Amino acid sequence: MPVAHDPDPRLAAFAHPERLVTTEWLAEHLGDEGLVVIESDEDVLLYETGHIPGAVKLDWHVDLNDPVRRDFVDGEQFAKLMSERGIARDDTLVIYGDRNNWWAAYALWLATLFGHEDVRLLDGGRDRWIAEGRRITTEVPVPPPTEYPVVERDDRTYRAFRDDVAAHFGSPLVDVRSPQEYSGERTTAPDYPEEGALRAGHIPSARSVPWGKAVAEDGTFRPRAELEALYFDGAGLAPDSDVIAYCRIGERSSHTWFTLTHLLGLEHVRNYDGSWTEWGSLVGAPVALGEEPGDAPAPRA
Repeated sequence: MPVAHDPDPRLAAFAHPERLVTTEWLAEHLGDEGLVVIESDEDVLLYETGHIPGAVKLDWHVDLNDPVRRDFVDGEQFAKLMSERGIARDDTLVIYGDRNNWWAAYALWLATLFGHEDVRLLDGGRDRWIAEGRRITTEVPVPPPTEYPVVERDDRTYRAFRDDVAAHFGSPLVDVRSPQEYSGERTTAPDYPEEGALRAGHIPSARSVPWGKAVAEDGTFRPRAELEALYFDGAGLAPDSDVIAYCRIGERSSHTWFTLTHLLGLEHVRNYDGSWTEWGSLVGAPVALGEEPGDAPAPRA
């Protein structure tokens, strides 16, 4: 059963304010029937040091990805995961995490591929909850299992593959990585070890809009007017643009996918989760260097 939306006026200007909740709202609704709180962090050991009371953990390494193929869990694996976490198909999910919700957005995006209807992000994520002095616990909940149905994953509406990118040339591409990764100085984010791709640079014609520009100093999303200035005025997108976003492995671009889809209301945004670790090692794939987007190659059917 869906839980009431957060009526906070700070969210009202967004295209889909029902996809965000404030820390104040969550604190008031903890324990509500039909509400499941999920923590998903880059630091997969962080949950054990303390989490929002009642929150269950999703580990992006072992829970959301297939253990052998480079792909996500399938419908049966996702249903088993949800059932084990005590999640029903009609539950309201509020997901939060570290690093301004990188992996929380990734988990939300993945739940969307499986068609879970009511999935929301905690604005400001884990850091904001703790900075406000709100209660955390190390007690791990043991919810009763559910009978979550097996649902086939939709890989066409919100997900892009490498062939989709090649066919997309001439339409907007957004590179959400750091300027150093975009220009070709690095293959990974600053302060991370160099690994994962044989070539540095960016996909030709992609505009550089680092994901973090969508976030204010307190970790919450910037107001809609500032996001419109960033993506519409700055990156040349329009409300009806058909966009593919990418980063290194798909988590930062999930954050941008959420911003464009749910906060600005673009209806045609896909996340290329193969991202630079695939494109930067792909034999024959075109690459651009430097700070300019470069020209788009002819799209490939």
